[in-house]
Amino acid sequence: MEAKDAAGVSPPVRRRRPLVLLLQATALALVAGLLALLVWRVVEREHGSRFVSAIAAGRRPAAPGFTLPVISRETRLWPAALAPALADGEISLDELRGHPVVVNFWASWCPPCRDEAPALAAAARAHAGRVVFLGLDHQDLTSDARGFLRRYDVPYASVRDGSDRTYADYGLTGTPETYYLDARGRAVAHSPGAVDRESLEAGIRAALAG
Repeated sequence: MEAKDAAGVSPPVRRRRPLVLLLQATALALVAGLLALLVWRVVEREHGSRFVSAIAAGRRPAAPGFTLPVISRETRLWPAALAPALADGEISLDELRGHPVVVNFWASWCPPCRDEAPALAAAARAHAGRVVFLGLDHQDLTSDARGFLRRYDVPYASVRDGSDRTYADYGLTGTPETYYLDARGRAVAHSPGAVDRESLEAGIRAALAG
């Protein structure tokens, strides 16, 4: 039976206001989204870790694909056939298939990236027309990245990853890191940390042999 007060009048039914319900639903959706993001990051990092382990074991895993916006269109050292790859303002890793590729992850705020820049530039010039060098800038401001490229006269194209997606796919644990891909898009070598000319040449030889 419906409860009544001493005067025999039923108390008003309390209803939750729509705004309260909306706020509760929004909070629940936010929590669910954060949990999903956390799970995704854990899964991606595990995948990246397996990728790096496969390279170390000599299994030549397929390099994770990406399509990223170009921040430097410098391709004078690339094989001439690849110049159109930048026409739409993006570079897809698939567009470079058929050529050995050196992918260098870097950022303008990274001191080791400054240290290795001359060695990368020299290697790119030494292997002009045969090996594709591609810089991949991440966790950086585009203006700062372009300033870095000008300052160190980087003679090859760079793209920018505005998220951690590619970083996680490749299993990076820091910056810089360099990956060497053969003409079939398989990762055949990996240089964590700043590279020198000797390690670059070893990785390039592996990419050419693949």
